[in-house]
Amino acid sequence: MRVGGLFGGASKGGGVSRGARPRPEALLIDFDGVLRVWDQSRTAAVEEKYGLPAGALMETAFTWSRLRPALVGEVTDAAWMAGVGAALNAPEAVAEWQSYRGEVDQDVLSLIRELRAAGRPVALATNATDRLASDLVELGLVGEFDAVVNSSEVGAPKPTREFFAAACAAVGRPPDRCLLLDDDDRQVRGARVAGLSAYRWTGAGDLRYLRAAFGIR
Repeated sequence: MRVGGLFGGASKGGGVSRGARPRPEALLIDFDGVLRVWDQSRTAAVEEKYGLPAGALMETAFTWSRLRPALVGEVTDAAWMAGVGAALNAPEAVAEWQSYRGEVDQDVLSLIRELRAAGRPVALATNATDRLASDLVELGLVGEFDAVVNSSEVGAPKPTREFFAAACAAVGRPPDRCLLLDDDDRQVRGARVAGLSAYRWTGAGDLRYLRAAFGIR
């Protein structure tokens, strides 16, 4: 469920009251689940091939105590994945799973390009490991952003104030002029606490609203 709208309070008709906040001038966009999408059948196929329980790869990899050190740069992506392989006793399965790097949502990429062409800076603002740079190369996304804000380089993950401060600084705008676009309610709420506007991404149906929010026709 979406957490509110872009500019704060809801109107009587259930829409968004735009008078509550100034129009955003810069976009901070999440990577996984927004710009990058995943074919989850590939994960299921790897688990079946190696005899792993359904969901084991994601559950093991994204246990917070195992994931967090990689997201804040305390360990490398390779070390994180080695730990996942050891926990599952299936390093070959983990290697095959990680060989797939997802796909770019071309509609979202078009929005990024439109905003930048109109003079609105865009930063990729994501919780990621030291593999992010190579992923951007692999997916053909180098040069598509004004800045890349990676939690493993900041040393703090979303939704901390430290992360959002770094992201706003990267686009040269104060928090109240930045909009976070994310698919995670927790990140949206955290951004608002830090003084940003934030919008929960649910799919291509949101694009019209986002263009209007930035004054892009």
